[in-house]
Amino acid sequence: MFQLGKTLVSETLFEQAFTCDLTACKGACCVEGEAGAPLEPEEINQLKKHWTTLKPYLTKEGIAAISTQGVATQNAFNDWETPLIDGKACAYIAYDSNGVAQCGIEQANKQKDTTLQKPISCHLYPIRVKNYSAFVAVNYHEWSICASGCALGDTLKKPLYQFVQTALVRKFGQAWYDALHAAALEFDTNKNF
Repeated sequence: MFQLGKTLVSETLFEQAFTCDLTACKGACCVEGEAGAPLEPEEINQLKKHWTTLKPYLTKEGIAAISTQGVATQNAFNDWETPLIDGKACAYIAYDSNGVAQCGIEQANKQKDTTLQKPISCHLYPIRVKNYSAFVAVNYHEWSICASGCALGDTLKKPLYQFVQTALVRKFGQAWYDALHAAALEFDTNKNF
């Protein structure tokens, strides 16, 4: 780990190659797991505001789950997350014609029906951000369902931090990302000695 401003960043972001391979995983990160995607407080207000616009992009099961549970739920640690369909798939899920799980929020955004973007935790995945009182931890979340993404990243020689560049800039800003990139270059140089 190294410090970058008020963040502690894992070097795994430099070491791990990654490029999402939806043709192989079919969007399993939106379907598998035991919890919804983490949400930031301002995202909950935005989901409430854009709920009507999002509905046409969601499955009937997702609409029912959100209608029952609300646009967001709190877990046992009082953290907010997306509601789930029957304890599994994210309620904001949609499927393309090939059965690949997609984010209904992202689909609505691509169609210009909303300015709302998918939750930052989803945009960053497989990076996870955890807020602590004195710093923010930025780590790689290793999960077997992403093995195809790691393999494709190896083939393309793309480090994880580059794959999620847009999301990292969205979360932390361009100057932070530029400093991260500089740290990655220094890390690579030092690794070769």
